[in-house]
Amino acid sequence: MTAAAIEAIREFGPEVGMDAIAARAGVSKPVLYRYFADKSELWLAVGQEAAGMVLDAIVPAVAQVREERDVIAAAIDAYLAHIAADTNLYQFVVHQPDIPRGRDVVADVVDTVASGLARILGDRLRARGLDSGAALPWAYGVVGYVQSVGDWWLRQQQPISREALGDYLTTFLWTGVAGIRQAADIPGGLSAHQEEVHGAGN
Repeated sequence: MTAAAIEAIREFGPEVGMDAIAARAGVSKPVLYRYFADKSELWLAVGQEAAGMVLDAIVPAVAQVREERDVIAAAIDAYLAHIAADTNLYQFVVHQPDIPRGRDVVADVVDTVASGLARILGDRLRARGLDSGAALPWAYGVVGYVQSVGDWWLRQQQPISREALGDYLTTFLWTGVAGIRQAADIPGGLSAHQEEVHGAGN
């Protein structure tokens, strides 16, 4: 039944009604309500399915690369490609302000992706002898940043190409990661400016 709902959303858009979903499923509306008591339950079921689709798109893309910058680029491109190819479903899950939510599947996806990214960042930090405490807040920041920009990109009807946007985001985010690497290469963790000041004081 959830699969039929997703098909209807893709065909008729994020504002699809229960009548259209029932018709797509080949059942009467009363039968549909045996599966979903209201649109809130439908949203939750569809959202959980859509969340799995997002993860299925991102995880294999990231697993194929080894270079740190390429990991970021692959994750961003996979996410942008997924939401661009399934815009109606994305809009249904993300932009439903009038639906009561006992559970927020969007937040669940953010938690899952950020946790995975935090593990990667934490491993990189520890490998360089740095404090890994920043890994989790940084990971949430990265995920929130990409999600927010991707949402803008869709709402503005993709004013720039996916490739260009992905490159912009990767360059911006990689600057921060590269900065971590550079700091790790400096004895004592001092920045170049700090070293100059420290040296001048001696």
